[in-house]
Amino acid sequence: MEETPEGLATAAATREAAKRKRAELEAHGIIEDQPATKKPTVPAEAISHEVALPEGYNCDLDLQPELFGSVQQPRWTGTMAKKYPFKLDPFQSTSVACLERRESVLVAAHTSAGKTAVAEYAIAMAFRDNQKVIYTSPLKALSNQKFRELSDEFNEDVGLMTGDVSIRPNATCVVMTTEILRSMLYRGSEVLREVAWVIFDEVHYMQDRERGVVWEEAIIFLPKGIRMVFLSATLSNASEFAGWVCHLHQQPCHVVYTDFRPTPLQHYAFPTGGSGLYLIKDEQGNFKNENFSELRHVAFGIKDQDGNADGEKPAGAASARDGHDSGGRGRGRGGRGGRGGRGGRGQGGSTASDDVYKIVKLIKARSFQPVIVFSFNRRECENNALFMKGKDLNFNSQEEEECVETIFSQAMECLKEEDRSLNFIETLLPLLKRGIGVHHSGLLPILKEVIELLFQEQLIKCLFATETFAMGLNMPATTCVFTSMRKWDGESNRWVKSGEYIQMSGRAGRRGKDLRGVCIMMVDESMDAHQCKEIVTGKPSPLLSSFKLSYYTLLNLMRRMENTGQNMEYVIQHSFQQYQFERTLPEKQAEVSKLEEEAAGIALATEEEYMQYQQLKQDIARYETVMLSTIQQPSICLHFLRPGRLVRIREGHLDWGWGIVVSVMRKAVAVNAAIDTEDMGPASAYVLDLLLSCDAASVKAGKPMPMSKDGNAEMHILPVPMTLLSAISTLRINIPNDLRPPEARRATLLTLKELEKRYEHGLPRLDPVEDMRITEPAISSAVQRIEQLEKQLSTNEVFKAERDATRYRAFEKKAALTTQAERLKSSMKESQLVNFRAETKSRSQVLRKLGMIDEEGIVTLKGRAACEIDTADELLTTEMMFNGTFNGLDKHQLVSLVSCLVPGEKSQEQIQLTKQLAEPLSQLQQTARHIAETSQECKLDLDPDEYVESFKPFSMDITYHWSKGSTFGEICGMTDKFEGCVVREMRRLDELLKNLHLAAKVTNQLSMLAKNAWHMHPRLSIGAFITRFVDLLEHAAGHW
Repeated sequence: MEETPEGLATAAATREAAKRKRAELEAHGIIEDQPATKKPTVPAEAISHEVALPEGYNCDLDLQPELFGSVQQPRWTGTMAKKYPFKLDPFQSTSVACLERRESVLVAAHTSAGKTAVAEYAIAMAFRDNQKVIYTSPLKALSNQKFRELSDEFNEDVGLMTGDVSIRPNATCVVMTTEILRSMLYRGSEVLREVAWVIFDEVHYMQDRERGVVWEEAIIFLPKGIRMVFLSATLSNASEFAGWVCHLHQQPCHVVYTDFRPTPLQHYAFPTGGSGLYLIKDEQGNFKNENFSELRHVAFGIKDQDGNADGEKPAGAASARDGHDSGGRGRGRGGRGGRGGRGGRGQGGSTASDDVYKIVKLIKARSFQPVIVFSFNRRECENNALFMKGKDLNFNSQEEEECVETIFSQAMECLKEEDRSLNFIETLLPLLKRGIGVHHSGLLPILKEVIELLFQEQLIKCLFATETFAMGLNMPATTCVFTSMRKWDGESNRWVKSGEYIQMSGRAGRRGKDLRGVCIMMVDESMDAHQCKEIVTGKPSPLLSSFKLSYYTLLNLMRRMENTGQNMEYVIQHSFQQYQFERTLPEKQAEVSKLEEEAAGIALATEEEYMQYQQLKQDIARYETVMLSTIQQPSICLHFLRPGRLVRIREGHLDWGWGIVVSVMRKAVAVNAAIDTEDMGPASAYVLDLLLSCDAASVKAGKPMPMSKDGNAEMHILPVPMTLLSAISTLRINIPNDLRPPEARRATLLTLKELEKRYEHGLPRLDPVEDMRITEPAISSAVQRIEQLEKQLSTNEVFKAERDATRYRAFEKKAALTTQAERLKSSMKESQLVNFRAETKSRSQVLRKLGMIDEEGIVTLKGRAACEIDTADELLTTEMMFNGTFNGLDKHQLVSLVSCLVPGEKSQEQIQLTKQLAEPLSQLQQTARHIAETSQECKLDLDPDEYVESFKPFSMDITYHWSKGSTFGEICGMTDKFEGCVVREMRRLDELLKNLHLAAKVTNQLSMLAKNAWHMHPRLSIGAFITRFVDLLEHAAGHW
């Protein structure tokens, strides 16, 4: 596609055609740019500057103060390496001064504030001084965009290196993904000797759970002489990050921070199922509580008091986003058109797409376009865009429509003839002509390229996009719309974080074109004022370490550190997480001392008495557990569980106190009880309907909890598994026949309280031996032991204090202080270094057992092959290379099997593989199980079944047919995946095949190969192995 030299050339030609067409339209007065508004003045106090300095470092040595200023107040008065057509903002000028001092700098500012100007200046300095500079980005799409922009700016002396393409890798400035830089560092690339600057764009990606470790490793291993430029969204701990860089490289690292927005923002809320916009945050950052309360009252019938909703939704009120995921791509074969509905999410009434249409129509009426409509779901994104197809909504003039069609047609020429008639390509063009576009990771890459181009050229006025569009791509709009304020993060459907909202809303407001930007969020009744305010006025997220160990990292670090005297602890000690941990130690120690001093000042009982109290409680609980295992048997306790019987319920650490039996039911299947528990023997088949004392606020929130000391109690009937029964009283009370009226339940609560007052030492319980006729010796012994322990407990001062509320609160406070101090001490000992030391030991044992390192920890031939695998599971891939799994497979089977190793999209397809594919898959699964079982032997927490199932065969069938020569349309008709996802998986597969090719070449270059690695597989020579992959790569290149 476009990420090949041919594709980039085609895309460049398409952009040139767009510029020429636009120039023609402007010449005839058809398109008029919006008049540039006066650039806002940045107040001096809008920026902050600080610098982290190594101890004893003389920063101003040999620097003329009149030219460079001082390290605390840098300024540059010399000749600029790059001229700008505008006056630099204060944060940009300060950053430039830091660069001229040849010192690293972190620039943290809002989206579209102008951070790129700082990066361009560093590049211009490298050109001026005949040095090399590397520009890294987290996304290939962003790398491509920066490559185009920098090529235009610096006269083509710019290169590009991603996993897909390498263009002019020896250029003065090379744009690459951060993974490529890490690989260069691992391999000790000679290119790095000439590099003076490395620019890390979007460095806040370092906290990404999966990929963040790449940034940490790259920063740790960069040569000491290289200076760094970090570009980031606003951070709350920017100075901490700079301190880490300073600590690592023993060089100054400046922080230039600004939270100034060049174009101010107004934030509005739109009620789902309703109408109208409500201003909730003005340009000065003031949150409008009264407006949000009015929205909830008018749209949802909820009247807020002090930000807490206490009203009821009236009958007939619009449903809040019912059926969120009912629309979708569907399943089945026959291409995108035959995959089921893409409809709205509700059953009747206003759907989410209806609401989006209302907003877009309102935006068009008020001339708030261009607009980006953000969704956190790709299917929803497409649904909303396609919904506009049937509406009378057109943003473009006839001449602009013709321009769109010309650009689109020319771009599609890089596709094969049969691929140009794909269903979605034909569906998209009518929308694009009307100025409406779609952008998400499931689109064909060439479509994303064209849509980005049309949006930049203002030929798309309304773009439906996912979150990734805001992550790096510099394409602002006047307005941003959020179709939901919740997102699925892989674990839960949570509220959007304030840092995420800041990043995405920053796309609103074009500098120099808009007086202000507009953000519109769609909200339902589940969002209250507190939650809304937390999102729109919250502080930026801190940058946290996501350092972790992988086998790829471990093997490459072992290989890198051979004969250097360094080890894995060097890397862990220098990680950002370890730096953050060590930085908090003095503060934690001071807090521990303060807590211990405060606890010592509470003189109530001796430490021995308190310890005795805790021990007695634990011993009693242990013997009660012995009794309960028998008492909970239905054959023993059912006779006593009559209506009105008082029973005690305990759920883990939650003590529900005494409740009243209403009824007992036997359930054949698990019950959706209010209180969760695990299945535990015969008792789990029974459920007790109990009147329990609940905290009123928790009941109102829909999650009943035990009555708290300071809360209001209400009696409610809750279904409780019999397994939570902890005691049965001798007492029974009369309960009303009808417990639905609150007055009836309130009467039972008063009766229960009176009984608890009457029996000061606790309600009398059924004796397991005397009353329940249990004759087991273990139960008799437990009953006697409990009686003895309770007598000891009754004389304990702490126990006595339980009856004195004032004394007991003091005991509780002292216990809490002591516990908090112990917890802090424990956290001070649990450093990342300690945790990773054990993990490194276990992982090293796995590598040793698999033959990838020897007894001295030296990386073996097999391990060196694994060092080349960075796009898939390195252990499984290498094991399959060396155990003969690939032996005897033809190239179609081979590429199909390797596709299981590539991380891909989830699918609902039912996999039915032929024998020629099922057998290789079985071998893969056997190898994966062997690795997982070896890991378990080495004390790693890895479930064999989960590990084996993680290698999905969803792409085997389509990959097999692709290698056989099937058309792209035929392949897409065989799966329910997005077309762009299919392309992305094929590209990842291509990268993995290149990794395998490199691994084979590495092993072929070592003389021990024939003797040690392949002697057990004489039918497969290394030469044949390499030839097979070369042939496969050539086939892949020819097909695409």
